[in-house]
Amino acid sequence: MAGAYDDRDGVIWMDGKLVPWRDANVHVLTHALHYASSVFEGERAYHGTIFKSREHSERLRKSAEMIDFEIPYSVDEIEAAKALILKESGLQDAYVRAIAWRGAGEDMGVASARNPVRMAVAAWEWGAYYGDAKFKGAKLDISKWKRPSPETIPSAAKAAGLYMICTMSKHAAEAKGCSDAMMFDYRGYVAEATGANIFFVRDGEVHTPLPDCFLNGITRQTVIEMLKQKGIEVKERHIMPEELEGFEQCWLTGTAAEVTPVGQIGDYSFDVGALTRDIADSYEKMVRA
Repeated sequence: MAGAYDDRDGVIWMDGKLVPWRDANVHVLTHALHYASSVFEGERAYHGTIFKSREHSERLRKSAEMIDFEIPYSVDEIEAAKALILKESGLQDAYVRAIAWRGAGEDMGVASARNPVRMAVAAWEWGAYYGDAKFKGAKLDISKWKRPSPETIPSAAKAAGLYMICTMSKHAAEAKGCSDAMMFDYRGYVAEATGANIFFVRDGEVHTPLPDCFLNGITRQTVIEMLKQKGIEVKERHIMPEELEGFEQCWLTGTAAEVTPVGQIGDYSFDVGALTRDIADSYEKMVRA
């Protein structure tokens, strides 16, 4: 599939039925368009099976609850919708996007309790998120925007509004010739990239930021478990910016990113070393098993 995302062949699951791709539209006064009242999941299917599909469906419903609405479909119904759209797409390896939002209704102010909650699922081909960075290591900028305090946002929700500063950060990074940006949190600790969690290696140990103000990614959790099974110590902790100079290797994790080596963050350089390659290879084998 190629071209604009609103002009493609195929179907999208929308509110319980299959809709021609080009007809999967919403009204301009949809609440989510104005107030970001939506949640979503990005998932990958390998050989026709979505990796950790049910965990994604469960998180979608929990994210909705965190931003004060209930998705009118159970986890089982969401699973069935994803399976149907994957079948209808004819794709074996695909990116799957499930999204739920407050639609157009009687309310068009900040409050929207009377508006219907809607949901859609689409699937398409999407290759490596960072292009050839999987081989040579991604180049990251350092964002001027910081992940906010959990006292100001529901940081454990995968909510659309929380990605606004991520979009801004990634645009600024791409303008500098980088693939992405690393963000600090509101306290100045290392947090994450704009759509992926981050890991570092020093003296055989793995260090990763404590997800106390950003999303504890499903891929992040998977990779931590993989590392522990390999007998590698993982330290989840607050990481200061000055520590970047002492780390030897670095990688990103996420459904779209999978496991992507990092070669540079700002002025700091990292080797695409043996452990990074091993984890990337092990993850690839796991999801395709």
